[in-house]
Amino acid sequence: MGDAKPSSGASSWIQKLQAEWLLLLFAALTIMLALLDPQPFAKYQHWLQLPTLAGLMGLLIAIQGIRDSGLVQHAAGAVVARAHSLRSLGLLLISATALLSMVLTNDVSLFLIVPLTLAISGISNLPVLRMVVLEALAVNAGSTLSPIGNPQNLLLWQHSSLPLLHFVLAMLPTAFVMFVLVAAFTWLWLPRDRIELTPDKIDGQVTSNRLGAWSTAALAGMVLLMEYHRAPLGAALLLVLFALLARSSLARIDWLLLLTFAAIFLGLGHFAELPLVRNALDRLDFSQPLTLYASGIVASQLISNVPATVLLLDRTPDAIALAVAVNVGGFGVAIGSLANLIALRLAKQPHGLRLLHLVSIPFLLVCAPLVYLAWRWTAP
Repeated sequence: MGDAKPSSGASSWIQKLQAEWLLLLFAALTIMLALLDPQPFAKYQHWLQLPTLAGLMGLLIAIQGIRDSGLVQHAAGAVVARAHSLRSLGLLLISATALLSMVLTNDVSLFLIVPLTLAISGISNLPVLRMVVLEALAVNAGSTLSPIGNPQNLLLWQHSSLPLLHFVLAMLPTAFVMFVLVAAFTWLWLPRDRIELTPDKIDGQVTSNRLGAWSTAALAGMVLLMEYHRAPLGAALLLVLFALLARSSLARIDWLLLLTFAAIFLGLGHFAELPLVRNALDRLDFSQPLTLYASGIVASQLISNVPATVLLLDRTPDAIALAVAVNVGGFGVAIGSLANLIALRLAKQPHGLRLLHLVSIPFLLVCAPLVYLAWRWTAP
């Protein structure tokens, strides 16, 4: 008898598990740490960051409604009509990504730009995976400038009580170097070919004005509630609204993304609290600028830049120095910034993680010394 072949159902489950390797990895880390280093339930609640997960859920719901309405496809046709080459289109998209991330935070800007990019690639020859990787870099550069651009900046801004303008001016050299590097790389990496449209795939019609209108209003309301720390309320309202009016949109949401982030928050939060990690940090002199800068970057590569900020927050009196370090640490490995993972997950392109690392790790190696020189040269 020949070897038994796996059923199509089993094969499908294996493929799904392979696609969710990040969820499995951090779920395993969470369980292992819980067994080796048990903690009170309140600790796990703190690490889970329920408001952040609720905000992410609300954004997923609203954006899915906008996608299903046809608004994104309509906007894609309008954007492509105003660009003449792939390079100019790429620069337009990364500029929009960076600007949006300053006022709407890095994750919100990706929820807007990545679906637009996918729609544009569907009607043109835009290399979609390259563009999404560039947008992941751009959102990190743009959000660096704003105290509300990303969670680590918001945390440091509130902790330091610095005036908004002071924070922005102090971060300007870092953000400038980052964005110039992203723009230069965009210009070099994207083909200089003219945009070629696929006529049979162009559909500029909005399929549901009603769904598009109240999904856009839901997105604006969700962002507003997140600003006022009412993300769970916003997510609950959107869940009820869509369950009543657009249940099919709820079915298409990437719910496993929420589980993945929950596992990441639990695993990394616990890891950062381990005595071994804290004892290692106690041996470092964070009054030395280079030590703090390198530590912020390395910690971001290991546990992501938001947990790294929490870990180092009380060890340095210089909030700006730490902000510079952890924002640069968003480049490099994908876990350096959760925005990288959001971009890749929204794109759902094969080999996305590999291409991100092939670009982002060398980008970090070039960016880190240049930012350090710019920061130290302009520091008071």
